[in-house]
Amino acid sequence: MRLRFCSMLNMNKAPAMTKAPRTDPANSLPLWLLADMRSDHAGELGAVKIYEGILFASKNPAVREFAAEHLATEREHLASIEALLAPWHRSRLQWPWQWAGWLIGALPAAINGQWVFATIATVETFVDQHYAEQIERLETTRVEQIPEHITQLLQLCRADEVQHRQDAEEQLSAPLSPALRAWLKVVEWGSRGAVVVARAI
Repeated sequence: MRLRFCSMLNMNKAPAMTKAPRTDPANSLPLWLLADMRSDHAGELGAVKIYEGILFASKNPAVREFAAEHLATEREHLASIEALLAPWHRSRLQWPWQWAGWLIGALPAAINGQWVFATIATVETFVDQHYAEQIERLETTRVEQIPEHITQLLQLCRADEVQHRQDAEEQLSAPLSPALRAWLKVVEWGSRGAVVVARAI
């Protein structure tokens, strides 16, 4: 079992603060990176709620096992990003991200496992692309104040999301219905829109 960088960050997590210190290290990061990380935090917050929504609505043992396993990983991602991104740098729209995530998990789970796995595969395909774009920009940008561990964290979180997508795709056993395909388009475009908003607010 590989040692998770995300878990290591949590062990050194500083106590929560209610006021931004003048020496906040994130203040030295480029604005585009702060915006990217704000969208990452919103995405991981939503991901946690997706799996919580699945567990709330599904009675299927296989679906519940799948959701519980991946929920643990998403909680690690969220905690790791929160260890790097102070509350005042996060999206101010956390309630909408949580409710949207919960509904994206609960609604398919109330239908059947096929809808759950197809939804997760679609979400994780988008997240993979989202992290890949950020990692490429970090690797091609020569800015001294960007800590290397930020790139490492995004790389490891991306690897987990790719695994989640593959796990979901392996569970798909039938052609997607027109209704499911329409739902997946809503999920995909909703994810894209959420990133744009979270980067700004």
